[in-house]
Amino acid sequence: MAVTFYEQQAANRRNSLLLVVLVGLLLGALGFAIGYATSGYVEGAFLLTGMAIVFATVLSVGSYFAGDSLVLSASGARPVTQASHPQVMNVVQEMAIAANVPLPRVYLIDDSAPNAFATGRDPGHASIAVTSGLLEKLDREELQGVIGHELSHVRNLDIRFALLVAVLVGSIALLSDMFLRGFLRVGFGGRGGGRKGGAGILILIMLVLAVVLAIVAPIFARLVQLAVSRQREYLADTSSVELTRNPSGLERALAKIAGDREVLEVANRATQHLYFVNPIKKFEARASGLMATHPPIVDRINRLRTLRGAPPLSGPEGLGLAAVD
Repeated sequence: MAVTFYEQQAANRRNSLLLVVLVGLLLGALGFAIGYATSGYVEGAFLLTGMAIVFATVLSVGSYFAGDSLVLSASGARPVTQASHPQVMNVVQEMAIAANVPLPRVYLIDDSAPNAFATGRDPGHASIAVTSGLLEKLDREELQGVIGHELSHVRNLDIRFALLVAVLVGSIALLSDMFLRGFLRVGFGGRGGGRKGGAGILILIMLVLAVVLAIVAPIFARLVQLAVSRQREYLADTSSVELTRNPSGLERALAKIAGDREVLEVANRATQHLYFVNPIKKFEARASGLMATHPPIVDRINRLRTLRGAPPLSGPEGLGLAAVD
């Protein structure tokens, strides 16, 4: 059954928001348990949680304002112009008009592996980087699909969304680390340590809960962060179709890039989540299947195929894509 890209967009946005709420609730539960267990009072729980959020936010501000320059520099990206690369500049201009966002700065990475990424804190400070392999191996319709996907990240404010999730996940990691280090060093004490009766039992329960959450919560929060990243990739795919009105172009681009065996040397685990397709191949030593930042290529293609009423990939064709994803 065919679905519209509006329905897919709504579902992906809803899933993303639910995952963020889940991380927020996890942070609240962890902060309350640790604060109550160490102080014996509700006020201590709110104070500790607030301090962790403030600290994680301060650490994120630097990456928010300077992160794009660092990523472009680390990737060896150089700016391109209309005179040097007219086709990609024309496609970016077309997609920027369709998305109703300012024209981003465009950069080229000299690498034969086809890929691209977008970065920047808002549409007015956005940049798109494409590899030379992308320009050589994709036709114009496929290139439109990729650029539309990257501009959708800009229009959907995915950088800000990722920053919000990073602050929440960082706060959970900070709280857990502080509590476990203190607990292992000095053991259980605090102002509530001498309380008797039901209050003392409640504190003991909160202590056990705090220890369990401090161990499990950072792992679970990281998995949720990766799930949010995958949902935003789905959202950017459907948003690209909204801009191009051509799901088959993006579908072919995904298949070509996934099937390409070239290795993108400049990519690493810190930047892999930015790219159109995960640049770290399964056969590379640096690959980690447990922490996937992108949805499986077959799933992305099949969602696009539903937009035009085509049957999903299956059999050797689907298995072939899954093997290289």
